[in-house]
This record gives sequence, C-alpha cells and structure tokens, in this order.
Amino acid sequence: MTDTPSTPPLGEIRQFTVGFDDDGIRLDRWFKRHLPDTSFNIVSRWARTGQLRIDGRRATPGDRIEAGQILRVPPAESVPVPVQAPKVKRDRAPLSDDETDFIRSLIIHQDKQAFVINKPPGLATQGGTKTDKHVDGLLDGLQFDSENRPKLVHRLDKDTSGVLLLARTSRAAAHFAKAFSSRTARKVYWALVAGVPSIEDGMIELPIGKQPGSGGEKMHVDTKEGSPARTRYRVIEVAGNRACWVELQPYTGRTHQLRVHMAAIGHPIVGDGKYGGIECFLTGDISRKMHLHARRLKVDHPDGGVIDIVAELPPHFAESLKNLGFDEKLGDLLPVDEVKAIDTPEGKRRLIANKAKDARRARKGERRGRSRA
Repeated sequence: MTDTPSTPPLGEIRQFTVGFDDDGIRLDRWFKRHLPDTSFNIVSRWARTGQLRIDGRRATPGDRIEAGQILRVPPAESVPVPVQAPKVKRDRAPLSDDETDFIRSLIIHQDKQAFVINKPPGLATQGGTKTDKHVDGLLDGLQFDSENRPKLVHRLDKDTSGVLLLARTSRAAAHFAKAFSSRTARKVYWALVAGVPSIEDGMIELPIGKQPGSGGEKMHVDTKEGSPARTRYRVIEVAGNRACWVELQPYTGRTHQLRVHMAAIGHPIVGDGKYGGIECFLTGDISRKMHLHARRLKVDHPDGGVIDIVAELPPHFAESLKNLGFDEKLGDLLPVDEVKAIDTPEGKRRLIANKAKDARRARKGERRGRSRA
C-alpha cells in the first residue's frame, strides 16, 4: 500500500513510496487517489519546472509508476476552497452474520488479487429500483483483513447464474477491466434453448440497441443504430425438436446480448419470458426459471499465470438437463482456447490448411490402394 500522505510543516518537500496497489498506474492517477486536492494544472506545472520527480528523475503526469519507487512532491499550495454545503455521508449498514456467511459460501476461488464466486440465479449483481439485495451490497463480507473492499469488474444479469470475478486491489481491478474491454478474457456460458438451430456451430452477428419505449430495460436487434454484437454458439445435445443444450461465447459485451441473439434466431433461452415470450417455457418437469449459466471464465492473472475456473450448475438447471436426458459431462469437451483460435483469421487459415492436408493424405491413400489392387 502507498505510504499514507501526511501533512508536513508548510513549505516542506514531501516524499511518498509507491505501494503495490498503485503499481502500473499513471502518475496523475496517483494524485487523484492520494492527493485529490492537488489539481492537474498544479501537477503539470510542477512537472514543467522539474519539481516533480520519481526516484530523483524528472517526471510527467503521464508517466507510469512502479511499486517501491519514491515520489518527490513539492510543498502543498494553498488553494481557495469555495464554501459548500457539507455532504451527507451515507454509510452502508453492517452486514448480518447470515449475510456474511452467505456471500462467503459462494466463493469458488480466492487469492491475493481476486475472488471468484458462483452467483446464484435471482441475486442481482448491483442495486437498482426495488433491488435491495445484491452482490455489491454484500462485498463487505469479503473484505476479511484487507483494507480494500473487493470491486466488481463485470456483471451478470439477475437471473443468470455462474462465474463472477471480483478484484481485491485497484491494480487487479484495472488489469481485469482491461482484459474484459480488450476481449482477452474468455467467457463460456451454458444455456437451454427452445427448439434446435439448423446450424450446429455458428456465429451470430447482429447489432443490439435499446428498445424504444422500454425505458432502456429491454434490448433488441437494431440494424440501423445498434452497437455491433457477436456471439458464437455450439449445440452440445438435442432433445428431439423440443429443445437443445448449447454452449455460448460472447465476443462483445452488450447488455442482454446472449438472450437477444438466441431469441433473434428463433431459439430463445428456456425460462426467458422477457425475450422469448410463451415459446421459451417448456411443458413437463422443466423449471420456468431462466436457464443461462456462466459456466467458465479464463483470464490472465495480474501476478502472472491464468485464472481458469468453472462454476457448478444451479439445481434447477442441473435437474432440467437430467429430465431431458442430457449428460453434463459432454459440456466441457471442447477446450475454450480451441474455439478462440478457430475464430481468428490465422486460426481459420490454419484450420483450412489442416483440412486440405488431411484431404491430400486421404487421396494419396486411395491411389496407393488402387495401385496395390
């Protein structure tokens, strides 16, 4: 952690040691975190006049800093403070023992930089209108002996279950946010959908935008003004023409993307009445809850290596697979990296080249067989 900035005697040069949590951030960002009363203009002036230094060298606001470096900061400047009404600080109510035990029971991975939880269906990721209980409101229960409260780095819909990644430090939050925005994090979802797609392994590329009149609560395919959206799907098992079990990989991160895309190709996710209407509810012993589960997440770890974690299915989803005669073991047969490789231009070229090589070998074998005959 960065040395806590204290208030030295007026006119005294200040020195701070960059903490582990600030490793890799820009210098101007460090000032926002630790000396928020120092404006960007002041920081820029200190840099221009050589008063701002990192390990004795002149620094600029855009320099990236590293843990352990010494920052030399000029004396604080008195800045007129406008008179404002005092802000009312709304502290979060302390969690009950049951709430703390509940959020901790969801942990499926933890280390110094991250938690991964298996979010149950029905629990929102963040609060909103008429939403009092949510993951964000329970994160105090995962603070343990750390000075930092865990941070959300992505979201799952309220009725979607599965892998949810939480950062334990600001450095980890920045690292994971970059991984999600640059699409280097790989996410695999499982879903039950109504009917069976005619193409077993395909890519859905349909732009998505907010549906007018829904107040932003519902999305739809919008070919004129929607944002680009891509989803790869693969059929794992089918139950006649009634339903099938699919693997989904989002290559973009639009709101409700998987739900909108599957409904758009005529195969809504089972239990998703918002986008599938009455067609998404199957008769018999199949639950009416939504069957969309974030099965797996693979992302680079801030300290090196990879977090590759799988979340078990919620009871209603597992029971539906069983009732439809599906074998859960078949869902994880295709490695996530193989799917990623195939979808790149280089991966496609390699796949075509390998198929051509196999075809040549087959023809050579046929010719040898005919010569022997």
